[in-house]
Amino acid sequence: MTATPPRPSAPRPSAAGIAPRARAAGPVDADVIRADAFAVALPVGRWSTDPAVVDAHRLDRSGWIPDGRPLGVAFAREVADVQAVLRVAVARGVPVTVRGAGTGLAGGAAAAPGGVVLDLAGMNRIRELSVDDAVAVVEPGVITADLDAAAREAGLCYAPDPASAAISTIGGNIATNAGGLRCAKYGVTRESVLGLDVVLADGELISTGRRTVKGVAGYDLTGLFVGSEGTLGVVVGATVRLRPVPRATVTLAAFFDTVAAAVDAVTALGAAGIVPAVAELLDARTVRAVDAATGSDLADHGEVFLLVQTDGSGAAEEADAAEAVLATRARLVRRSADAATAETLLAARRAALPALERLGRVLIEDIAVPRGRLAQAAARVAEIGAATGVEIFTLAHAADGNLHPIIVVDPAEPEIPRRAWAAAEQIFALALELGGTVTGEHGVGVLKRRWLATELGSRSHDLQRQVRRVFDPTGILNPGRAL
Repeated sequence: MTATPPRPSAPRPSAAGIAPRARAAGPVDADVIRADAFAVALPVGRWSTDPAVVDAHRLDRSGWIPDGRPLGVAFAREVADVQAVLRVAVARGVPVTVRGAGTGLAGGAAAAPGGVVLDLAGMNRIRELSVDDAVAVVEPGVITADLDAAAREAGLCYAPDPASAAISTIGGNIATNAGGLRCAKYGVTRESVLGLDVVLADGELISTGRRTVKGVAGYDLTGLFVGSEGTLGVVVGATVRLRPVPRATVTLAAFFDTVAAAVDAVTALGAAGIVPAVAELLDARTVRAVDAATGSDLADHGEVFLLVQTDGSGAAEEADAAEAVLATRARLVRRSADAATAETLLAARRAALPALERLGRVLIEDIAVPRGRLAQAAARVAEIGAATGVEIFTLAHAADGNLHPIIVVDPAEPEIPRRAWAAAEQIFALALELGGTVTGEHGVGVLKRRWLATELGSRSHDLQRQVRRVFDPTGILNPGRAL
């Protein structure tokens, strides 16, 4: 289960935080010796044991608090820094947690005790942006929204758009195979990654994939690394696919009395051959929370809010068809007349999570089910909330069956209450019962590992662990995560 605490700032190392290369005489424990090895291996200013710096890099946004503390933080600026860290780590058996912006929601970037945090945020250069080839070559610390903005200046765009796009990094998106609002039409991150530069656990640099539109030579190692959550190697560069900026975008807001009616409308869109770029659903509880937080009046128009976008040369025509489908099922349909109106409609969706964070401590879950079972899943989630006495608010990427049941608990509770854990467990079980998955886009991390074997089956799970050992035989890369 994942939680979203306030996002900590990430202070850079100061002179006071740099581990000295020589220490005063006296007892020296094993951790000090290991920490000094990293200080020696890295350029001055790229290693810190300052407690404030370590604390700022210890956790991700999941709220998972691992036992113990890491030795220190390595700040990579070049590929050579990553290689140096991994060579020391493998020689001394020190676990390495790779970190970008720390926006992960499954505990995958929460630091391993006694290990090293490898911060890639400083590797943030867009090395190439080719209009002719419609690709960009980027370092892992590039902020997702910054890449999209740079591409748009050239008439292109980067399609993946996780909700954290303004603060998350491309490397982190690749590590978790991040999704987002436009997944239904453009796919998840894997569909936009053509090639990778990866440093393996022993420090060797390899390149995978290509920059061509097509290519089927050998096994798809690029696809294997995408979504591997830092367990197979450290991504230090990526060649990503760019797309033309859509010539037009039309936004529709539809209001329904029930989630089932909204899901039925989304199903009808698909049956009519309409492929929306965005189809986002907020349940009644979430709609009321957004109204309370922003002063909007969504609930006056309907209990359930559905946001639909069409884009491309035929956006207007497709929106006409979508509007006709929605109008037969919705209480009300609004259509954007201009970019400002569209942004106002999108703002309601973007305001959902901040609105829930005002109510208490937020635990963000992430399941996906076959699209035909989305309404059933949403209804069962509501039943789980009622049975356990837990406040659950549901958002959904409705066009691809991905639900985010968000549990909100009293922030005054010193620990996550048992009833919240029970609700989360039942939600995971529900996803598998309906033929779905325990994670649609956030990854397994540490918080869903025990459910992975159930979903995969013992043989498939064992094969995946064997693959992991091929790439990282000593087990230093993000141990205890993903598998």
